[in-house]
Amino acid sequence: MNVLQYQRLKKQNNLWLGCSLLLPALLLVWPNVLSAHASEQAFVLLLPTGVYITSGVLAVILTIVLLAFLPVDWSHRFLSSKPLARHATSDKPVEHPRRTTELSQFSLKDATSVASTAFLLLLLLLGFYGSHDPLENPLPLFIWTLWWIGFVLIQGVFGNLWAWVNPWTGAYKLLSLKRLHIPTFTIPHKCGVWPGVVGLMLFMMFALADIAPDAPSRLAIIVGLYWLTIFIGLYLFGERWLQHAECFTILLNRYSQLALFARIQGMSTIGFPGWQTLIKPATTVSGAVFILVLLGTGSFDGFNETFYWLDIIGVNPLEFPGRSAVIVPTVVGLIGANVLLVAIYAVCVYLGLMLATKNSVNNECPSFHRAFCHLAIAILPIAFAYHFAHFLTAFMVNAQYALAAASDPLDSGADWLGLGTFYVTTGFMNSHHTVEAIWLTQALAVVFGHVLSVLIAHALALNLFASARQAIMSQIPLAVFMVAYTFIGLWLLAAPRGA
Repeated sequence: MNVLQYQRLKKQNNLWLGCSLLLPALLLVWPNVLSAHASEQAFVLLLPTGVYITSGVLAVILTIVLLAFLPVDWSHRFLSSKPLARHATSDKPVEHPRRTTELSQFSLKDATSVASTAFLLLLLLLGFYGSHDPLENPLPLFIWTLWWIGFVLIQGVFGNLWAWVNPWTGAYKLLSLKRLHIPTFTIPHKCGVWPGVVGLMLFMMFALADIAPDAPSRLAIIVGLYWLTIFIGLYLFGERWLQHAECFTILLNRYSQLALFARIQGMSTIGFPGWQTLIKPATTVSGAVFILVLLGTGSFDGFNETFYWLDIIGVNPLEFPGRSAVIVPTVVGLIGANVLLVAIYAVCVYLGLMLATKNSVNNECPSFHRAFCHLAIAILPIAFAYHFAHFLTAFMVNAQYALAAASDPLDSGADWLGLGTFYVTTGFMNSHHTVEAIWLTQALAVVFGHVLSVLIAHALALNLFASARQAIMSQIPLAVFMVAYTFIGLWLLAAPRGA
């Protein structure tokens, strides 16, 4: 790319961004989703995206308009579920910290958790002693590609699989089998998930600002220290520690609310994506902030790679100086993006409450605290859709590297899977038709995520307010927010990237 092409791309990029500023509530919002990658995760989309972006925005607007005129109970019926099968026992969360000495209490989930711990230990050893190339070492490929991209998406579609494979609970059970173990401390309820919020922010700082987050030995140290920290907390505070402080357990539990399947009171149930958001208890303030930070960190991850962001921090994308030169701007931008997003969301909720009570015969209205916490759950589909869209191309490429690494984990020339001569292909990025198909898939995911978010927010609002009119009025500011987010999200998918 020469300087003239760069200037042309930059001008086009700034034109689209300038247009986006015409939409209210867009001034302070930065969208897309989380990252750290072993190879390139996006491409410059040199396609006429204006029609696609406009169509996506109009689809969200049309959904909002239709919800205002459809029957009141339509959204609840749409987000309902149907039972599939009843089971003899139900998977109820453990409320009491005591551990029995009976070996029979060591469940199948505990066994799979122990197996997961052993597998993680093997990956850490490969991180230290395997290949130094992150595209050949199984540790970074598994962490950043198969788990952070693939498993998170599976969790959001099929349900809470993390309960079976998290690498802590089984080891904790084993440690507690031979004697009655009572945790030393109790986590105060008011603590909420604030430790998890901090953990998520620290994780994203490592992913986005660290000089080499995919270096195998460096990643092995970080992952090992994190596992040990969480396990010590688990031993001191009991299993509730995972629900309050382990950011990935919190994140995956939230995403499981979007899944098609769930096990509720001993019954396997299926429903439309997001149906569980209506039956789960309203989140706390810390839980609401966690969801918003999840979206905010992903938003900044997409934005900080664009020419526009690099221009703001004074970096020439054609002469990128390296990650070490932009650590401070990245950290400051990450924190600022989340603070601004939480602030904008809070303002939208507050304005919605004002509109709901203005000129209303029934002035009964939920508190700002309750509305802020309750409606935040509707943000989950947007964050999940961006996770899919942002990482789709990364997964298509790096999953091939992961397959090759699984066949030769020690980089010794072995071929355990019988792949023969195996070449990683990126040919799908060189054809106009395949690139267009990929981008349309990403765009459809983003639009569907926003439409689902609007639908869930509407159903939640109907539960919060005394009348349908109040619920509809309360959603106007958030509807503007979601329309603006759709626009900028689709723009980010196609924006030129220079970092």
